[in-house]
Amino acid sequence: MVNADGNLRSSSMSRNVTSTHASCHINESYKYIFLPMCYSFTFILSLGLNSIILYRSLRRTKQWNSSLIYMFNLALTDFMYGLSLPFLIASYIKRDQWIFGDFMCRLVRFLFYFNLYCSIFFLTCISFHRYLGICHPMRTITMETKKTVRAICILVWAVIFALTSPIFRFARTATSGNNTICWDDALDSDLLHYVPYGIFLHLIGFFGPFSIIAWCYSRVVKTIFQTMNSQQFQSPVPGLNKRRKSIKTIVTITLLFALCFFPFHVTRTLFLVLRASPGIDCHTMSIVSICYKVTRPLASFNAWLNALLYFLTKDKWSQSCLKPCKPENESKSSGNIFRPFP
Repeated sequence: MVNADGNLRSSSMSRNVTSTHASCHINESYKYIFLPMCYSFTFILSLGLNSIILYRSLRRTKQWNSSLIYMFNLALTDFMYGLSLPFLIASYIKRDQWIFGDFMCRLVRFLFYFNLYCSIFFLTCISFHRYLGICHPMRTITMETKKTVRAICILVWAVIFALTSPIFRFARTATSGNNTICWDDALDSDLLHYVPYGIFLHLIGFFGPFSIIAWCYSRVVKTIFQTMNSQQFQSPVPGLNKRRKSIKTIVTITLLFALCFFPFHVTRTLFLVLRASPGIDCHTMSIVSICYKVTRPLASFNAWLNALLYFLTKDKWSQSCLKPCKPENESKSSGNIFRPFP
């Protein structure tokens, strides 16, 4: 039987689609050390770094621009995710024993995916905002007003809530032997309904936004390269240095985004497909389950990597990077991707 986090246990299956895994058992004792360590690390850094950003943002509400509004919402969702981690840490320390009740099980599982996809969508909004600021600065003036950005943020919260709310139905507690387990995906009786939903969520929540981010940053890099040899820059050496730093920042952000989310979504999609497929041998299922378990903390790392990138890159994306082709009034809203503060 596949339990809350993908463990395969020996038991009878309630549906034929999973009966092929009935005799498969995986030794995953490593996760009771590995996962609490990863989640504890994320918990400390996520709350610490994001609380600083939220505090600084709330102190400067009168100075908010489009970038800061996006960054505040991103930090808020990462901070909220960090608050849910102690429940998971306690559960793994107690070797999958869930002691917080069925409602908290559903809430914690919901918060993981809700904040995960809110984070992805806000990163996508930031990337598109940066693309407009660099490649279409005049259009940014009319499309990226504070009122518009606030409306976009509200829309993101609403859309992600609608996309992830079914998790409240699927996630639940169940008894396995003497243990009460908090299921991450769905019971076997709901599997045929959950697998299409899970794959749809991955496509809409990750693969679509990732394609948009990759396209936006590719256009930004192309624009920066085109301006490197432009004769309108009077100081070519400083200009080249700033543009090289900008490109390095873009590449770093894109790679970290892919590192955090891509392995998790690929392995989880594969795990769901195999779990619902007959005729899958135990060895294959074991490998996929372990890969899924190992990549799961990578997705949570983004909760503090976003904030860390803000502090590390705040001086590297100069607001004058493309100064000759940028309107003077847009210097505040078209600054560093992770530095909205003037």
